[in-house]
Amino acid sequence: MAERILIVDDEETLCEVLKLNLENEGYDVDVAFTAEQALTYDLKKYSLILLDIMMGEISGIKMAKILKENVSTAEIPIIFCTARDTEDDMIMGLNIGADDYIMKPYTIRNVIARVKTVLRRTSTHKNIIITDKPDILKVEGLQLDLGFKICTIEGKEVKLAKKEFELLAYLISNRGKICSREQILNSVWNDEVVVLDRTIDVNITRLRSKIGEYGSYIITRSGFGYGFRD
Repeated sequence: MAERILIVDDEETLCEVLKLNLENEGYDVDVAFTAEQALTYDLKKYSLILLDIMMGEISGIKMAKILKENVSTAEIPIIFCTARDTEDDMIMGLNIGADDYIMKPYTIRNVIARVKTVLRRTSTHKNIIITDKPDILKVEGLQLDLGFKICTIEGKEVKLAKKEFELLAYLISNRGKICSREQILNSVWNDEVVVLDRTIDVNITRLRSKIGEYGSYIITRSGFGYGFRD
């Protein structure tokens, strides 16, 4: 079954050109000219959403927030399309979990390449990390047993504090993208009253030290957040 892509952009001619070229690459493609229209669709069926930032009452940023806050659509990859003078919006989009961005004006060739890269990365993410046991996360020799709360490397247990374990599980579950500090705090420290950003940095430093060679898999993007690389 072909992967299905949704294009959300108020430039109708551009949408049609993108749709034609992506269909020529073998994808099933739908189009919405506003975020309001897109939100009436069954979004769970899409493998990727190409989302313009500058639209009507509901901007691309606002639509992305809606998707990321809904558990049924939170994992759908998003590529933002942004004009050159909206860099701040682009940064905001990445901070809320977008997988990539493309500056306008862009070439169709560039869009297709970005689409293929994101779909390959997210597909690899699903195939490598999720084992036949839903409570096991595994990356090469590193394994997290979510049920028994055990971390092992090459079969040997690594002692992690509760928040270190939860942080590592969160980063691996979101492998291949940068997670903002806000996202990490809301997921890992959502039961705490007051948590400083420095708390994340301290736990990241400890994690890198404890998991040895896999510490290099945890990447930092200054101004954006942290991620676990493919």
